[in-house]
Amino acid sequence: MEIIHSLSNYNHQDKTIVTIGTFDGVHIGHQKIIEQVVKTAKESHQKSVLLTFFPHPRMVLQKDASIELINTIDERAKLLAKTGLDYLVIHPFSKEFSRLTALDFVRDILVNKLNTSKLIIGYDHHFGKNREGNLEQLTEYSHLYDFDVEEIPAQDINDVSVSSTKIRKALAEKNIKTANKYLGYHFMLNGNVINGKQLGGKIGFPTANLDIKEDYKLIPKTGVYVVNSTIGGNIVYGMMNIGFRPTIDGKHQTIEIHFFDFKEDLYDQYLTINVLYFLRDEQKFGSVDSLIIQLKEDEKSVRAYLKNNL
Repeated sequence: MEIIHSLSNYNHQDKTIVTIGTFDGVHIGHQKIIEQVVKTAKESHQKSVLLTFFPHPRMVLQKDASIELINTIDERAKLLAKTGLDYLVIHPFSKEFSRLTALDFVRDILVNKLNTSKLIIGYDHHFGKNREGNLEQLTEYSHLYDFDVEEIPAQDINDVSVSSTKIRKALAEKNIKTANKYLGYHFMLNGNVINGKQLGGKIGFPTANLDIKEDYKLIPKTGVYVVNSTIGGNIVYGMMNIGFRPTIDGKHQTIEIHFFDFKEDLYDQYLTINVLYFLRDEQKFGSVDSLIIQLKEDEKSVRAYLKNNL
């Protein structure tokens, strides 16, 4: 998959099968759309294109500093690279771009820029200025500019429509199992390992302190989680604490991972942490000794979970 930053850098002349959207989460509903795009492109000997936007439109139009996205833009690109797409176009979203009318968007981008022969979209897709473009308008414009439109019906799991919003809600409620089911993969955190206060090592539970630079990345609620990571080609399991370390009067939220049966120094390494299960809420203990006792119980619980679920 070739990643192209900005439509102005897209210079291919091939006929294309296209889909459009933010695709936050690249969840199983998104995957169904993308599968159809890739399949149709191969069958018609054309190229598959996914057009997405960054920053997220809400960051630009609503100046929503509180927005939390399931994926960073890099995570989204890595997930999309696994789908078989030919081109991922990441276009900078701006107020100026948001003012394009539905007709301008179809004519200037879909037809003249991407050379679209077929547009495949998800259920209830809207686009263009004030989100005025819809399936009805797309169908009208497709006759005018000679391309096809296909709408993929809503993807359901147990009669519950999958959406990025529902996944964010599941994560907020610490329902990792449901979130991962909707995603079709484990929710992940990516970041560099930084120096911490090294208290964990002193009490027998050394941790990798993860620093996530993207402030818009959704971080699960405070608590202890079962996780894994691929380090040096091997899958390593452990437990992760997200929280403020109240027992030692911590002031800032940290993300700390204690890997089982692992001794290597991870400082300054870039890790992907896969979140498997929520174990318990963060607690304040009366002493460090009480904390150590609980951490030992946590490790037993996590190892038991892994034994029964792997």
